[in-house]
Amino acid sequence: MTLLKQLAIKHPIFLAPMAGVSTPKLAAEVSNQGGLGSLGLGASTVEAARQQILETQALTHHPFQVNFFCHQSSELDSKVAEQWIQYLAPQFEKYQVTPPTELKCIYPSFLENDDYLNLVLETRPQAVSFHFGIPHPYQIQALKQAGIITMVSATNLAEALEIEAAGIDVIIAQGIEAGGHRGIFNETFDSAVKTSDLVQLLKQYCTLPIVAAGGIMNGQQAQLLMKLGAAAVQLGTAFVQCKSSNANAAYRKALFSKPITQISTSISGRPARGLINHWHTQVDQPERPQVATYPYCYDLGKQLNAAAIAQGDDGFGAFWAGTNVAQIREMEAADLINQLVLEMSQA
Repeated sequence: MTLLKQLAIKHPIFLAPMAGVSTPKLAAEVSNQGGLGSLGLGASTVEAARQQILETQALTHHPFQVNFFCHQSSELDSKVAEQWIQYLAPQFEKYQVTPPTELKCIYPSFLENDDYLNLVLETRPQAVSFHFGIPHPYQIQALKQAGIITMVSATNLAEALEIEAAGIDVIIAQGIEAGGHRGIFNETFDSAVKTSDLVQLLKQYCTLPIVAAGGIMNGQQAQLLMKLGAAAVQLGTAFVQCKSSNANAAYRKALFSKPITQISTSISGRPARGLINHWHTQVDQPERPQVATYPYCYDLGKQLNAAAIAQGDDGFGAFWAGTNVAQIREMEAADLINQLVLEMSQA
């Protein structure tokens, strides 16, 4: 069975599940147009996640995916955290704000308990995807028994082989060009493989369907990756500008006016690609100390951003974007899907 039939969708186009940016309306618009909509729920409470799923189901009867974080939880090193807070203290002082003395674990992992699992089993979306790792075997088994398709991001061959061995259904091949957080399992090691190379590599060694993700902004790029062996493509940056996304005005403006990206671990504690701003120019200096571990680091990053915004400065926003953001087009989701399909047919 082809991936499109497996998912019951018309077009091989996935909306990337962008936590904080994706909305039920955006997910439904993509799904209603024949793609696979998505909800990035890793940063949501269980109740907020439930509300988003139910709202999406009310807006579309077509399939969509939900996404959660599967990071290995690590204890916060108090000395590293203290050094990191001290390093960012001058940035807080610019906005007349005292930095916090302790950091909180703001995002739980799907691995920690079964609250998210039970929510998925209760609401039954067509597919569930995972970033930063693989669910526990019993969790995968429960999803399979419920007939829910499972997908996990891989940034290199070793991760892909682990995904396949775990019994997951689909591999999301996330190239180095992708915006947002790298899906690396080990946060201290990134193979940095570009999307086209990763697709070819996984096609050679894996038997599961591969979804290409990273740097895809038009149908020509999508079709090239399909020819290299991808069964579908996943786009995030291209859809952030849609009116139905949750991106704020500063983020939308930056997408069109500052189209250069860089990877940084300073914002969240994990490497993530975003539009160059204060994080890259003021924080990522050669003398920068070790960052606090994810997601504790993100707690501090969000507080600094809030302090800056209160003073009219949006330069500490987490404006995630892929390498080809300069090719972004101002289009609504349905029109963008149609344009991508047309370009793919002509490529």
